[in-house]
Amino acid sequence: MDWLQLIVLSLIQGITEFLPISSSAHLILPAQLSDWPDQGLAFDVAVHFGTLVAVVVYFKTELLDMLQATLSAPSQVRRYGFRSTLSATAGDPQLRQVLQLAFATLPIVIIGFVAKDFIDSELRSITVIATTTLLFGLVLWYADTRPQQHKTMSFSVAGWIGLAQCIALIPGTSRSGITMTAALLIGLGRTQSARFSFLLAIPTILGAQMLMLLDISLKEMLAEAVTMLSAATLAGISAYACIHIFIRLVERTGMRPYVYYRIALGLTLFSIIAWTN
Repeated sequence: MDWLQLIVLSLIQGITEFLPISSSAHLILPAQLSDWPDQGLAFDVAVHFGTLVAVVVYFKTELLDMLQATLSAPSQVRRYGFRSTLSATAGDPQLRQVLQLAFATLPIVIIGFVAKDFIDSELRSITVIATTTLLFGLVLWYADTRPQQHKTMSFSVAGWIGLAQCIALIPGTSRSGITMTAALLIGLGRTQSARFSFLLAIPTILGAQMLMLLDISLKEMLAEAVTMLSAATLAGISAYACIHIFIRLVERTGMRPYVYYRIALGLTLFSIIAWTN
């Protein structure tokens, strides 16, 4: 891998990981329009690690509060009882959020493990990616144009968002896009939808990282150490910037810019299909 390929692919991963526009749809474009070799599993591990660090650093205050709540959970349960500890009115909101995130993560862990081989062999085509990019872009537009109800997060809401996240196993869907879409359809506000989606990315990316590490050797990682560190740094910095800008602007801009972009990208991918066939 040359340095131009490393820079381009790292920035693509970092910029698109948390925006509702599908990183897989963007990563397929360089492969279709250039003669670059496959970036390899070590590179994928590195850029995902960079984006994971970015979201952890951005939400470090909330994560530290959630960690403290988790560590104090046993004493709270002994003192107040389990139901009171998790009560929406009297319970610890940080502990409740930890459990909601865990609950929302469970579906993709199960379905991802069961369907991984099928997805890798049957769904990683440019046609599938073009279709899902367009389709779920339109669904995002519909969800964003509905009147905001500003519902509060609950375990049932978290569960529905977690089930929706499983659709992101289909390439081109966008994990952040489908979870924000589900949250908006349920009635959460834009900022709340985005923040929960980004926090939900932490256990999801971490789980995917662990699966990828099973298929890569320590020797391979050490041989690609400089490349991996560079890729992780570029992806992490760009991902952090995107999270910051997105959360600051989402109430003002809504999802419409990303919908328009997804439609344009989907049509571009279909044009490539027609041109190459």
